[in-house]
Amino acid sequence: MYLYDEVGSALFEVITALPEYGVTRAEERVLKAHAADIVNALPANVKVAELGSGSGRKTRRILEALCKKQPTAYYPIEISRTALQLCHRELGDIERVSIVGYERDYLAGLAEVSAKRNKGEHLLVLFLGSTIGNFARLAATKFLRSIRGMLEPGDALLLGTDLIKPLPALIAAYDDPIGVTAAFNLNLLARINRELGGDFPLDAFEHVARFNPDARSIEMHLRAKRPLSVRVRDADLHVDFEQGETIWSESSHKYAAEEVAPIAADAGFECTHQWRDEEWQFAESLLVAR
Repeated sequence: MYLYDEVGSALFEVITALPEYGVTRAEERVLKAHAADIVNALPANVKVAELGSGSGRKTRRILEALCKKQPTAYYPIEISRTALQLCHRELGDIERVSIVGYERDYLAGLAEVSAKRNKGEHLLVLFLGSTIGNFARLAATKFLRSIRGMLEPGDALLLGTDLIKPLPALIAAYDDPIGVTAAFNLNLLARINRELGGDFPLDAFEHVARFNPDARSIEMHLRAKRPLSVRVRDADLHVDFEQGETIWSESSHKYAAEEVAPIAADAGFECTHQWRDEEWQFAESLLVAR
């Protein structure tokens, strides 16, 4: 969550448009082709809550399909105020949809939305992109259980998962040649400098993307180019770096499509439908609360 301040959110929107980063386009293809199927698999009287909406561009397909059946309340939940503003601009023109944003972390925001529902209303929770991949496997199951704990039987979760694919494509998606992902990663240090009184010299670190075959995850690191000493005043922190030592800033775990159903079952859901994009290898799964 520390990656997504105003600058980080803007940089990530650029990343989603890069030719090397196929996740967003794959999901848009799936939602464009199957939005009506997704909506037809839902119960009546559905409210939509989205965890980490970003700009909301991908969500348009779902909301437009839902609004053909019913007026729809949409609750984007974001830690980034900038992302919520982008979401309002992107989706505010859809007829019969009302948008109320929550500037919260995922679970706190979902708890508020769930608590305010009326009797007989169902929730559709959207967790799109490949954000579930930022959790290790056990942590992902625990997070899905936390979501399930706020839902009623018959509520649904639409879960996006990036699937395993050839290594060159994976590495390129997280280490693009023009350096947008590097700037996104380095902004983490810039934010520490801005907000916590840090003195990280940004030119002393370089972005590195690695594949961990045991975890089946891409790891993003910031590697020290030389020995240096850094202070973060407001955290009362002093750190010495050796040349080549890294800060491990993010992981993105990749899945096999058939893994989703057993993980969902462990968390209290049934995977009733799954739609895939074959060009990039991406899956959208509908998980229904049992």
